[in-house]
Amino acid sequence: MTSEPAAASLRKPEIVTFGCRLNAYESEAMAHLAAAADAGDVIVVNTCAVTAEAERQARQAIRRLKREHPTARIVVTGCAAQIGPARFAAMPEVAHVIGNAEKMRADTWQALGDPAADRVRVADIMGVREMAPHLLPGFAEHTRVFLEVQQGCDHRCTFCVIPYGRGPSRSAALGTVVEQIGHYVRGGAREVVLTGVDLTSWGSDLPGRPGFASLVRRILAAVPELPRLRLSSLDPAEVDGALLTLFAEEPRLMPHLHLSIQAGDDLTLKRMKRRHTREQVVTVCRQARAARPEIAIGADLIAGFPTEDDAMFARTLALIDDAGLDLVHAFPFSARAGTPAARMPAVDGAVIRARASQLRDVARQAQTRFLARQVGRRALVLVEKSRRHGHAEDFAVVALNQPATPGTIVETLVVGIDGDQLYGSPVAAAAA
Repeated sequence: MTSEPAAASLRKPEIVTFGCRLNAYESEAMAHLAAAADAGDVIVVNTCAVTAEAERQARQAIRRLKREHPTARIVVTGCAAQIGPARFAAMPEVAHVIGNAEKMRADTWQALGDPAADRVRVADIMGVREMAPHLLPGFAEHTRVFLEVQQGCDHRCTFCVIPYGRGPSRSAALGTVVEQIGHYVRGGAREVVLTGVDLTSWGSDLPGRPGFASLVRRILAAVPELPRLRLSSLDPAEVDGALLTLFAEEPRLMPHLHLSIQAGDDLTLKRMKRRHTREQVVTVCRQARAARPEIAIGADLIAGFPTEDDAMFARTLALIDDAGLDLVHAFPFSARAGTPAARMPAVDGAVIRARASQLRDVARQAQTRFLARQVGRRALVLVEKSRRHGHAEDFAVVALNQPATPGTIVETLVVGIDGDQLYGSPVAAAAA
């Protein structure tokens, strides 16, 4: 077990983060590691590889940052750097390329001050079998924080390169998780978001193979002073009865479920090598609402997967209504080199863009209906550092018509909709 570090007084480096909540957590860890190592004038770009566009944006940011900070050393890490280190090493703006395993080790950051240090430090991620334990002394956003409890993925969806950037599935020990959450709460956190690459696979590599629901239950029991626990993206194939029971019984488990669905057509799902069917998604959503009627359900959906015809796309589009999805992230398909999907018959680019636009339109309509249902109700809003915004229990963003103290949970009367968020009037502070 790693001992809890003292708060670092050294200046943290600038970190530019792309991609998922897991990257956000790891960026905070790297900030502490680099500051403790006194790494000097460095800017860290933590990349994402989920789409070609994400990698393009990272390369664009690297060039911009070097123009704006010509004396800084640019350190590139993250999934895109892990999968294609040579592409970033070839950029004249880049001083160091660091792999996903190496970025979480103190000795990596200590070595940056050595002129003889390797410019590229990227090992074979598939050989990593343990998670690096990190007890962070703090978090940039103290009211709502992320915690990595699982890393890597053992599945091989045909469109996805992330397993090659993250390695095999591995879990944080339950005791480490509980200790870190307790540390966060003592530091002022009021909501903890559990994150991972394949979150519901937590425990599959631990003695006794405990299920993910057992981790959630243990956290809530062991840290009773934690007001809110939230889950990030889940595989619908692994949302089981034990987890649904927790949603029904535990008010501190936030009524918000985000599912990695990707498509609403069974043949597309099969070609994606997903482990669920369309009907299973509809059933999980129905069961979740039966367990917790106020639950908000979000999802990721892809438009234009190879071989997708109009009828297949129509079934994905209809899933938003059939499953009652509230908050949908819609993506155009992006072929990633080396994946099976990249070798499948492609949909025309113009068709992909049109379908993605249509999917986003239907998603916006669903979100508007979701927000409209909140008007006139009272929501418990966790006030964030802006003092005028926060998240309700169901993850809706609420703008407050008067400032409130960050970290308080404020009972708020929702009076209207402003774009993609609600606005309301605080009634009372529900919790300090």
